[in-house]
Amino acid sequence: MSSAPLDVTIITGLSGAGRSAAADVLEDLGCFVIDNLPPALIPKVAELARDRERSSRFALVVDVRSGEFMDDLAAALRELRETGAHTSVLFLDASDEVLVRRFEASRRPHPLADSGRISEGIAQERELLEGLKGEADVVVDTSNLNVHELRDRLHELFRDDDTTTGTLQVSLLSFGYKHGIPLDVDLVFDCRFLPNPHWVESLRPLPGTDEAVRRYVLAQPEAGAFLDQLRSLFALLLPAFAREGKSYLSIGVGCTGGRHRSVVIAAELAGILAEQGFPARVLHRDLDRA
Repeated sequence: MSSAPLDVTIITGLSGAGRSAAADVLEDLGCFVIDNLPPALIPKVAELARDRERSSRFALVVDVRSGEFMDDLAAALRELRETGAHTSVLFLDASDEVLVRRFEASRRPHPLADSGRISEGIAQERELLEGLKGEADVVVDTSNLNVHELRDRLHELFRDDDTTTGTLQVSLLSFGYKHGIPLDVDLVFDCRFLPNPHWVESLRPLPGTDEAVRRYVLAQPEAGAFLDQLRSLFALLLPAFAREGKSYLSIGVGCTGGRHRSVVIAAELAGILAEQGFPARVLHRDLDRA
């Protein structure tokens, strides 16, 4: 009997950032979830999973708060990848202010707050997890996400379909700088150098998905040159990311308000990426903002 394809997602991150909520979402997506699993046991779970006759998707919630756990997790991830398992690390993050409010609202102590001060526990945990965050495949900042928005974000990243499983999955996010730069994207491109349709009276009320806005933005000479440069850049970067085993790549495209230029450019980039064999999911974060 041939071993079943194995897909393992490690869910980790800061306490209070949404690990449990993320686990619930991945369980709804068909993953077998194991909570609070010691990292040293991850290879054993993978060994048992390979005896299954069908495709196996596991989500393992790992609470990493000590140096030993960090070493065990690194060793477990190496072993998984060496045996051919499709492995990704999802890191949940949030701002200190939001984490403090969440702990105060729940009236639970922070697990590392020996002195009783939540802020000190957060600072200690953030320092412990700094290296892991830098190596994570996906970082999701939940500071401004409710449970429904977190669910939608994770559905975009982790829903299972035959066109994405085991390959580099790319997402494109258009946004407006005046609403804040997204913290959970890998690459950010600024298209505020393009003339703004906001200052064209007939285009101002229209979204970037409208054909008139699209034609206006793409008619600018700089737009074509910009897209050509990005086409060359992605032709180099995406295959290299895939060869290095990166599972997820999130690309942000920003303009002032996130309603016109970034929407058009993100949609055009999706077409370019599809041509290069990396179809992308597109989300317009600020399209409906006034």
